[in-house]
Parts: sequence; C-alpha cells; structure tokens
Amino acid sequence: MSQIDSAELEEIFLEYEVLTAQIDKLFADVQGKYPQEVACTKTCSDCCHALFDLSLVEAMAINRAFNDKYNFGGERSLILERASEADRTLTRLKYHYFKDAQKGLSDEEIMLKAASEKVRCPLLGDDNLCVLYEHRPITCRIYGVPTAIHGKGHVCGKCNFGKGGQYPTLQLDRIQDRLAVMSHKIVKVLGSKYKELHHVYVPVSMALINKYDNTYLGLKTEEKPKKKMKSPLE
Repeated sequence: MSQIDSAELEEIFLEYEVLTAQIDKLFADVQGKYPQEVACTKTCSDCCHALFDLSLVEAMAINRAFNDKYNFGGERSLILERASEADRTLTRLKYHYFKDAQKGLSDEEIMLKAASEKVRCPLLGDDNLCVLYEHRPITCRIYGVPTAIHGKGHVCGKCNFGKGGQYPTLQLDRIQDRLAVMSHKIVKVLGSKYKELHHVYVPVSMALINKYDNTYLGLKTEEKPKKKMKSPLE
C-alpha cells in the first residue's frame, strides 16, 4: 500500500483542493486586471526550475496524483529517474548552503543564492509542459503574480510589474499557515508516532520518490501471531 486511505484523510485532501481552487481564482483575478504585467505563457517553464519544498499535505497529494496516473510503465520510470537526478542535485546544493551558513552567511544571503539556482522539475516534459499540471503545487500556481512572505515582496523576473507599484499581493505566510494546519491534521488523523512529521518539508523530486506507507508515516502495524512450537512429545 503506497498511502493510507480513510474518510478523514480524504476530507483533508478535499480541503487542500478547495485551497488550490481559491489560489487559482486569485491568480486569474490578478491576471485579468494586469494582463500586460503577468507574462505567463503555456510553454514558459521558468517556475519549473525554481527551488522550493512541499508541506506534508502537498507532498502526499502530488504523490497520490503521480501514482494514480503513472502506476507502471516506461514513463513512470523516466519521471522517477529524473526525480532521482534532481534530488541528488538538490542534496549537493543544500550541503553547500549548510556550509555557507557555517561560514556566517545570513539566511537572506543564502535564500538569494538559492533563488538563482535552476533545477529542472522531474514533472516537466520534453515539450515544456507539466505532466501533472492539474495537480501542481501551490508555489507553481502563484508564480507570476506579486507575492510576499515575512513582509518581503517577490515577483517573477519575466513579468512586467513595475518596482514600487501598488499591486494585489498574495500573502504566502497565510497560505503556508493553512498548509501547515492541514499537514498537522494528517499526523493527528493517522495517529503517527512521528509527532513532528508535519514539520518535514521535501522537494517535488522526493515527494515523487517517497512511499507514504505505514513505515514512512510512523503507523503501527499489526504483528502476525507467532506460531506455537509443537512439543516433540505431542
């Protein structure tokens, strides 16, 4: 079993889908008001090379979608090979960032370095289209419109929002808070022995590779009763 099924768990994933629909509407509203500024096109894959991690609820959701669509075959193997390659690259980068922190670089300086890195998403097809577009993470859905986190604004470099302009801005802190609550709900619903599992964030590559089974999720498994040894006198 790749993932645990329960009615309560499905409610959480439905809550996540409602959030993604709300995000899509917010993006469409901004794009409708500022069509010249939002420069997103169908085959623009700039956001498909960005570095970011997923909360537990997003990681499990995209893992479910991937396994539903690619449960066997060559295309699944190809995507998993790309995921492994991307994950090796990300591991090396995170090691360098750890060393940078030891050398005294600030979190902001390290974040700027990470923002300049480009790692191809394993879900990006050869045609520059996402193979799981309908199930893409929220970070992918909001890329292209102004966002802010901890009061610091950000916008895609390919878009045309002028510096200092007053534009509708998506508050990432609030979105991340909602995802964190959903992830915490998953841990509680499952009764995981890993009480801090909802604090674990992984990149898309690892979300595809992971098996969200009893072992990963820290669930108790029923032990098979041991066979009683027969006495040689019986």
